[in-house]
Amino acid sequence: MASLSPYQSGPILALLLSAGESTRMGQLKALLPFRGSSLIEYQVNSLNKAGVARIMVVLGHEKSVLSPLLEGVPGVGWVDNPDYRQGKTTSVKAGMRALQDEATEASGILVLNVDQPRTPECARSIMEQHLRHQDGMDTPSLMTIPTCRGKGGHPIIFHPSLVPEVMEIEEGAQGLKALVRRHEDRTLRLETENPEVLLDLNTAEDYKAALAHFG
Repeated sequence: MASLSPYQSGPILALLLSAGESTRMGQLKALLPFRGSSLIEYQVNSLNKAGVARIMVVLGHEKSVLSPLLEGVPGVGWVDNPDYRQGKTTSVKAGMRALQDEATEASGILVLNVDQPRTPECARSIMEQHLRHQDGMDTPSLMTIPTCRGKGGHPIIFHPSLVPEVMEIEEGAQGLKALVRRHEDRTLRLETENPEVLLDLNTAEDYKAALAHFG
């Protein structure tokens, strides 16, 4: 796995959410062809190249189809979320639960959906900024969120001290959005000109736009 040097902070872990049914897309997003592989394989490889220390993939719908794609990939594990139909918050909590022991030594937990493709360079730049706002700060950032043209993007990175609060989020209370609002004063918002941080493949048109962006 890639190193996070020259930073001396603890590692950054990654949570990749891939449990949903892809209803709006009409086919399983994780298996969409993307830059020579499936989208889920692209995302895992991209996060590995970005330098995360560990990737936990949350599966649910079609887990028997997706899990073989993760077998044997260095630094990658997966966890089943049997409650995925109840909303994304259940996947976030399932993944956090699987990572919480490792999180005690980490500097951040990066959260990304499988339908939000990001290059290694994009993810790495957000990780580096998160680490810069941890070291030597009297009040380090609890969250790092990339923004473009004033819109919040992904991935989001959470400080491990927030894990207990993440485990209490509820779908009916806007999930992670409520947590972001609660800690707005300790949130680092990274403004970038890179529209990649806003890519979200909800529809076939979104998929075509992402393919065009990545070439």
